[in-house]
Amino acid sequence: MPCAITVNYCSYLAQTVHYIAAYPAREYEKNIRLWIQGETMKKNQKGFSLIELLIVVAIILIIAAIAIPNLLRAKIAANQSAAVGTLRTINSAEETFSSTYNDGFTTDLAQLGGPAGVAATCANGELIDEVLSTPPSQKGGYQYTYANNTVLALAAGVPAACAGSGFTGFSVSAGPTSLSTGTAAYCIDETGVIRVDSAATVLEVMNPCATSGKPPLQ
Repeated sequence: MPCAITVNYCSYLAQTVHYIAAYPAREYEKNIRLWIQGETMKKNQKGFSLIELLIVVAIILIIAAIAIPNLLRAKIAANQSAAVGTLRTINSAEETFSSTYNDGFTTDLAQLGGPAGVAATCANGELIDEVLSTPPSQKGGYQYTYANNTVLALAAGVPAACAGSGFTGFSVSAGPTSLSTGTAAYCIDETGVIRVDSAATVLEVMNPCATSGKPPLQ
């Protein structure tokens, strides 16, 4: 076979042909190894089987069944704790209102609070936020219901800043808006004692608190 390019190139071709002719088994073994490596990589890249996916789904469902009830209980406990705190806030606000305006306790929650961003007056004390002072007075999964004791604090001498006399007492109930937001109901009055019904009904009202027959919160 003529070599028209270069002597070196012809020599290289001759050596290659000689190697293949002398060692055909090595080339075959090399090709077999490459094929096995390719098949192994394909197997390693194989996706999940149906059984493996079902096992994963089952594990997720088990974890959810354990975790979700615990999360709901934690949410209920947080709502109930917040409701007790809100009742204490309302009680403190009533005491502040009475000492500020010398007019007894308020007629309702609207008088104790009022719209945001306005000056405090006897008509709108701005002592609680507008969420609580605006019907239906729901906050954190609880509805707050206010009642005065209907006994006027002043027969005469009502402060000029106030439209009329306030009252000698009040009562506020906190009832859950649903049993998924709370399982206990609470109330408070001018004495500052919080009472609890641990088997609450939805939107339960315990006014007047003193005669509700429920035990004090421990």
